[in-house]
Amino acid sequence: MQVPLLDLKAQYQSIKNEMLPVLTGVIDSQLFILGQNVEALEQQISLYCGAEHAVGVTSGSDALLLALMALDIKPGDKVITTPYTFFATAGSICRAGAEPLFVDIHPDTYNIDPGRIRELLGRLSAGERSHVKAVMPVHLYGQCADMAEITAIAQEYGLKIIEDSAQALGAACMMAGRERKSSSMGDFGCISFFPSKNLGCFGDGGMVTTNDEGYAKKLKSLRVHGQTETYVHRYIGINGRLDALQAAVLLVKLPHLDAWAAGRQKNAALYEKLFAEAGLLECITPPVKRADRNHVYNQFVIRAKNRNALKEHLTKNGIGTAIYYPLCLHLQDCFKFLGGKQGDYPEAEKASQETVALPVFPELTPKQIEYVVEQIAAFYKK
Repeated sequence: MQVPLLDLKAQYQSIKNEMLPVLTGVIDSQLFILGQNVEALEQQISLYCGAEHAVGVTSGSDALLLALMALDIKPGDKVITTPYTFFATAGSICRAGAEPLFVDIHPDTYNIDPGRIRELLGRLSAGERSHVKAVMPVHLYGQCADMAEITAIAQEYGLKIIEDSAQALGAACMMAGRERKSSSMGDFGCISFFPSKNLGCFGDGGMVTTNDEGYAKKLKSLRVHGQTETYVHRYIGINGRLDALQAAVLLVKLPHLDAWAAGRQKNAALYEKLFAEAGLLECITPPVKRADRNHVYNQFVIRAKNRNALKEHLTKNGIGTAIYYPLCLHLQDCFKFLGGKQGDYPEAEKASQETVALPVFPELTPKQIEYVVEQIAAFYKK
């Protein structure tokens, strides 16, 4: 049996009849840059997330960069984030000219540990703290970081919050007694519409959310080279616009997002049930879902003994897997100038050596999940 890590063709077939007329309409219009589709998507995403404003941009990576630019982050500034994440998180900080300050993760959720943020800020002198301008938590794999604690710390130290929600559109957590969705809790929320995301377009796309009208206006200027009117530039911006064609694709897909998330959650629950029945919990650890979180499982990541050998066994038996992420950011060659070394962030480094992602996309069948678990059981019985 073949079980791909992700099957976007199956999703497309389910919405093909909705999608094709919409694509044809955009092509017939010959209007591809910004416009009505982008404006409609911005409105729908802001409503969905519970944020006041949303600004369509070229990608999740540029969403992070534009949020930093809107804050006037510059050389000499520092931004706290996690070393266990996709490259764009720290890469955007450096592209803005600032320096990432890494903080270790929770061993269960893999998200940044607020206690370590507080420890870091407590170690810094007043002069050093004055250069720390923001914190960039990542809602990794589809589960929100500890936003209540992070928000309290940010308020205490006067820091801005940029949520990296690239993997977590639709995820939620409890704050101040009510449920809040990702990208509605910080000063900015940064969303990716890369095709593999829970809401993916047919190429690259992204969105920045904010509850501040001034930031929203600035973001809309920054994404068109800093223009405030045609050929009049108040800022030095970038070419960061969302295409109308991608916005049209996302407008078709957005109404299906919650159902697709429910499918992922159902598949995750079946994995957990079958792992327990097969007696595998001594060899693997399924994702830990916090009771006060809505986990949307952009990835289903387990810890596994002999991870590399298990991955090889699954590949040989037709099962797609991936490792997110095999080398922490502080150990990447391009970040050597930061002075990071092995052992600096032990939980992140341990996760990078022990975790592997299994298929969890909503169209996955129970038979395919059963086969994955059977193959994992066969590996550990050897």
